[in-house]
Amino acid sequence: MTTEIPIIQKIRELYKLFYGYLALFPKKDKYALGGKCELYIITTLELLLAAGSAPKEEKRVFIQQANVKFDTLKIFLRLAHELRLMDNKKYITLQTLIQEIGRMLGGWQRSLL
Repeated sequence: MTTEIPIIQKIRELYKLFYGYLALFPKKDKYALGGKCELYIITTLELLLAAGSAPKEEKRVFIQQANVKFDTLKIFLRLAHELRLMDNKKYITLQTLIQEIGRMLGGWQRSLL
């Protein structure tokens, strides 16, 4: 098996964590806001995978796109918390992982400048 990029491992971890929380969302929110959060996690993962295998000169575009999706995800998760779709403990657990992924994403972006 090939070595996985650390940020990919973290996004997978984020997805598994959020997936467990999504089951606790009320039905109407599970498929609306919850579905959007899930989609943006998956989209960020896809873009980072594409960046990982792209030639160096193309990586930046994928990482910038992933950054936009990831920033949007952070807003959606904050909304879910504000709407009380998840408790403080779950939100803080997600935020810890989100901040770590954000630092990794920023570092990767800066390394390509």
